[in-house]
Amino acid sequence: MKLLFSLRLLVLISVGLFFSIGCSDRVTVLKDLEYGTYLLEGSQGRLLLDLYLPKVASTQPLPVLIFIHGGGWVERSKEDCPGELVARRGFALACINYRYSYQAIFPAQIHDVKAAVRWLRKNATRYNLDPNRFGAWGDSAGGHLSALLGTSAGVPSLEGATGNEPISSKIQAVSNWYGPTDLTKFPRAFAEFPTPEVLEKNQGQPWLKLTEVVYRLLGSPVSQRPELAALANPIAHIDDRDPPFLIVHGELDDVVPISQSDLLVKALQEKGVKVEYVRDRNLKHSYRGQNGEPFDPNLMEITLNFFERHLKQ
Repeated sequence: MKLLFSLRLLVLISVGLFFSIGCSDRVTVLKDLEYGTYLLEGSQGRLLLDLYLPKVASTQPLPVLIFIHGGGWVERSKEDCPGELVARRGFALACINYRYSYQAIFPAQIHDVKAAVRWLRKNATRYNLDPNRFGAWGDSAGGHLSALLGTSAGVPSLEGATGNEPISSKIQAVSNWYGPTDLTKFPRAFAEFPTPEVLEKNQGQPWLKLTEVVYRLLGSPVSQRPELAALANPIAHIDDRDPPFLIVHGELDDVVPISQSDLLVKALQEKGVKVEYVRDRNLKHSYRGQNGEPFDPNLMEITLNFFERHLKQ
């Protein structure tokens, strides 16, 4: 009976490993690694990430990129991830989930992101990661969180308590693809609660979707939570110790105004932070390629070259 139990346990463990480890010819994928926990309506929730690792053996620890998905802080997931593309270039890539704004308002999202950084550092030896070469990258809402991660190292109210608090959450390079950077600079429509009447009145306005998701992020219009809005602004925390930035934004973006990236570039330059700016006249609010590629090949090349310069040399 004991032997039978052991065999059954071994089979269950084997099945669990089968479903948690994915592989291709060049990349190993470790799925659903728990990097932290949180409480939601009295129950404990799990914060998960997927870790993509190049299969080619490396004599040196790998530089790490953390990809933070967009989706207005209310949708999408770690499955929206350029994992294999990045791992094939010699990076470890962690694609993370974080709490949506309908589960918890800000700063829960940046608390989760920083917990992921700390967890990866804690487990650096286990996965052959270099704890001193971390970069963050995201699009839209994920770009906002990447930029905020880059500028807010050591800000106590943004560190959170979702895991491994004594470990540093500082990173060494950031790429922000068309993410919001100063919530106080959006249209005055943020002064109104998005009631059905307000939404109907403003149908067709280019800023309407952004108004709704920022309201959900803060739990209130910006005008009624100015201190929380300021805390959420990457621009508010910039100093001369911040890591280098790559900022990508399209002039045809009809969701996040390109002026948001202009503001961030100017603020970084004023503090002496290294910044590269791709201001694309043909780019909309999307990372998709013109031929249907999941991620635009040109933007991918620009971004990975940036991280190679700052994390591999």
